[in-house]
Amino acid sequence: MSEWLTKTLTLNTGAKVPIVGLGVFVSRDPVEQAKATSWVLTALQAGYRHIDTAWIYGTEKPVGEAVKASGIPREELFITTKLPWNHTKRVQWSIDQSLKNAGLDYFDLYLIHWPHSVAYDENEPRPRNPDGQIKLDETGNFNDTWAEMEKVLASGKVKAIGLSNFSIKTMEELFKTAKVTPAMLQVEMHPYLAQDELLAYCKEKGIAVTAYAPTGYATVREDPTVGEIASRYGATPTQVILSWHVGRGVIVIPKSADAGRQKENCQILNLSEADVQIINGLERNQRICNKPDKFGNVSGWSMERLGWM
Repeated sequence: MSEWLTKTLTLNTGAKVPIVGLGVFVSRDPVEQAKATSWVLTALQAGYRHIDTAWIYGTEKPVGEAVKASGIPREELFITTKLPWNHTKRVQWSIDQSLKNAGLDYFDLYLIHWPHSVAYDENEPRPRNPDGQIKLDETGNFNDTWAEMEKVLASGKVKAIGLSNFSIKTMEELFKTAKVTPAMLQVEMHPYLAQDELLAYCKEKGIAVTAYAPTGYATVREDPTVGEIASRYGATPTQVILSWHVGRGVIVIPKSADAGRQKENCQILNLSEADVQIINGLERNQRICNKPDKFGNVSGWSMERLGWM
């Protein structure tokens, strides 16, 4: 087992979270969702103790099944799930649904998945208007949602609460009413989207940062500069990129259903300062996972409203 699977960062709650975890995002295909049980179990058997899922991924149940099958004591695991954007008016109900899905008594971390709310449709978590845009619910705001998240925290059903896809702009608005400081912010982050200002802001506030899409997919992995550095270390581009994150104090949750790549992803390198600076130079403020659509929006909100400009 890689030593990096046992290394942790400490949240502002005092809880420790493994710095390398497994992301469990799959397509909306129920068959693919069900398959996640086997590869999450493979990761747990390889030593992973940090698992990241979400209600909208449809993988809370497979994660719970894998945890049960692994026989690993629950207290040795750190499991994150997320409040979906269409449940912001029914937060208490939603956490109960997530716990039921996973067959767990609690989650270690519960995140607001997006700062905006989407109209509730029990049959469609991504409802759209006739023009194809996401159908928003503008009758509330994320400050109200956070107040409900604080109640979930107080209930003991989750050990910590945090945010996903928020920015400095939206967090500043949240802090006007928040009683509890978020323990975590999860955002898209990779060498093409380093988000240095956001990372510094979170460190100042005592908020841990997790990178999703941490390798930047093939777009970044196939960058010649990354490949050149990888060859010098006898490593893969993925290992180089994940090592760059970890060196910045950022938690990573790469997804892989392949046992070999799961083991590869937790082999963290000690990059030289010169190579770190070379990777830093790849920054171009390029979003790869969540890019603006033909309307100029990301899942219904403009880049300006999201604070992603």
